[in-house]
Amino acid sequence: MFVTAAGCTSGDDGPRPHVPSPTGSAAAACRALYDALPERVDGQPRVELESETRYAAVWGDPAIELGCGVPRPEVLTPGSEHYNPTPDLAEVNGVSWLLEERKDGYRFTTVERTVFVRVTVPDTYTPEINALVDLADAVRETIPEQPR
Repeated sequence: MFVTAAGCTSGDDGPRPHVPSPTGSAAAACRALYDALPERVDGQPRVELESETRYAAVWGDPAIELGCGVPRPEVLTPGSEHYNPTPDLAEVNGVSWLLEERKDGYRFTTVERTVFVRVTVPDTYTPEINALVDLADAVRETIPEQPR
């Protein structure tokens, strides 16, 4: 399922983040995270999404996208083709993130939390990891730790 953002002025229809569909305690944690998210990330204002969801959020144009309740990254899944027992991780203000470089920026996914939260940051916002500073408090306060 995809949603579009209102108020974006880019040449396309605006950001269309993938909206996860967590259930149970993961859904409850994601709703709490949504309520705790900041209005600005890396200096970019939050974009109002046309579809009401409490599992995705967007800031700026081009979009910094957050999805809560996403599947375990393949690189962290034993037995998967891309499994890596020692992936690139970074800790930002008490939250550990998997770093995955993409052709147009980075994708970061929480690790050691009960729910996976994914943040995609375009290379427009170099260094991309700065966005995580603004999100760390909300993640730390709402998504419980779970050591690997």
